[in-house]
Amino acid sequence: MIAPILAVAGVALSLLVYSPDKPRAELEAAYPGVYRTVDGVRLRLRDTGPRNAPVVILLHGFGSSLDTWEPWAEKLSQRYRVIRFDLPGFGLTGADPTGDYSDEREIKILADLMDQLGVSRASLIGNSLGGRIAWNFAAQHPGRVSRMVLISPDGFASAGFEYDKAPETPLVMRALPYVTPRPVLRETLAAAYARPEALSDETVTRYHDLMLAPGVREAILARMEQVRLRDPAPTLARIKIPTLLVWGEKDAMIPISNADDYLRDLPHAKLVRLPDLGHVPFEENPAASLAPVQDFLAGKTG
Repeated sequence: MIAPILAVAGVALSLLVYSPDKPRAELEAAYPGVYRTVDGVRLRLRDTGPRNAPVVILLHGFGSSLDTWEPWAEKLSQRYRVIRFDLPGFGLTGADPTGDYSDEREIKILADLMDQLGVSRASLIGNSLGGRIAWNFAAQHPGRVSRMVLISPDGFASAGFEYDKAPETPLVMRALPYVTPRPVLRETLAAAYARPEALSDETVTRYHDLMLAPGVREAILARMEQVRLRDPAPTLARIKIPTLLVWGEKDAMIPISNADDYLRDLPHAKLVRLPDLGHVPFEENPAASLAPVQDFLAGKTG
């Protein structure tokens, strides 16, 4: 969710309101999880559902956290072992001590987390940034992914980005570690929704709280400076597993027109269009967006 973060920073500069970090202990009490150290990173995660069931791993988008998946996780955990975690640099995982936020680093952490949890193979579900991590992981570790769901995945260059080149970080982004006003965050998060009225106060509070977790805002800047998009086509062509593309038709962040690029380059992909939903359909309308995913995971489609 890069666009909302950019908007927050830009307006915040003019407001000149200092937003200090929140104490970690306070946040850990409010947003529970378990912690596991993987490759030197203390990951916050949740692991629910039957231990002998097929595994589903959920990968959230930019600026988000594992909490974004809770409505889906509750339903999926009735049939699957569901693992979701705060990606390094976000939520209560916080900053990666190495300062490395490359896709290669994320893929290694995911593989090593699976090893630690005794998971040899899983279905991956990823949104936005999490989608890009998912399809890169599937290309590198084909034997470890059974099925893949990509929800408005990142990967193809859009306006302001070029392949093999780091984008320039706007000067206003430098203010992010100091000013992050909640009212502006609410307004900009609404851009992820087709129906802004579906954005609850509880959701805004969660995003705001976890953005104020120690080290997270600095990590967001570091990640943005390290972005190196590469032409996805050669990588996608190597993926042979069944893949479901899920896209809100009203997605204002990664437009549904990008789905054509994935359908062209992913040999075994199909698209489900979600009318009247935006970039985070699992938050905006969990029941409607989950139904086709459940059918796909069960092998009824794809």
